[in-house]
Amino acid sequence: MPQNLYKFLAVLATVFFFGCKPKATLAEGIATSNLSAEKVIENHYNNKSDFSTLYIKASARYEDAKQSQNVTAEIKIKKDQMILVSVRFLGITMAKALITPTEVKYYDKINNEYFEGDYSGLSKWLGTDLDFQKVQNLLLGKAIDNLRQSKYEVSIMNKWYKLENKSAATNKSFYFEAERFLIKQQEINQPNLGRELLIQYPEYKDHGQMILPLKLVIDALNKGKKTNIDIEYKNVSFNEELSFPYSVPEGFERIFIENQ
Repeated sequence: MPQNLYKFLAVLATVFFFGCKPKATLAEGIATSNLSAEKVIENHYNNKSDFSTLYIKASARYEDAKQSQNVTAEIKIKKDQMILVSVRFLGITMAKALITPTEVKYYDKINNEYFEGDYSGLSKWLGTDLDFQKVQNLLLGKAIDNLRQSKYEVSIMNKWYKLENKSAATNKSFYFEAERFLIKQQEINQPNLGRELLIQYPEYKDHGQMILPLKLVIDALNKGKKTNIDIEYKNVSFNEELSFPYSVPEGFERIFIENQ
């Protein structure tokens, strides 16, 4: 993997996955009866996502073989239109990302670099089409893919309903608890390339407007290189008037990601 792409993924991994942390958590249901894949999917999408804007504060821990870092962040979402994430260390903004349906922008003060481009490089590397909707789904605790567009095998595993879609290049699995069919785990595996992505959602909270995750745990493996990101959700508010300021500081070097 090109070095610039590795840096880009590390920054985006830090800034993509944030939420809120109220005190109470939702009870979960245990899968006991056989359901069709279509019924599991229908129940998952019955969970409402009722908001126009969403403001979130979060803390996160990023760790790979070379470093471990604790940061704070704020994330602003204008539903289906844009996401702005600001990552701070000791109160200083160290990175910022602006994500829209057509492009991804970010800058990183540690390396004095910035990126502007579409999703094609990341999609090629991940082996799955990445787009704005999938990023937004990850933030909201929803299945990364549109589950209605593919065929899945359904089974019960470790008290959850498991949907699995296998292909020669990429295996995808989605796990749901049985009370509200909230997603508990998402997996994307490319065994021939030595790549694995595991996203876990240990807890959820019902805010009235919608249900959001309280914590995310992301584990990525790429040809023996491991990355772990733990995110705890601190604060959340809905439907406020939000601004989305973004500008690259002067003197930063633009980087490019190869569409390999």
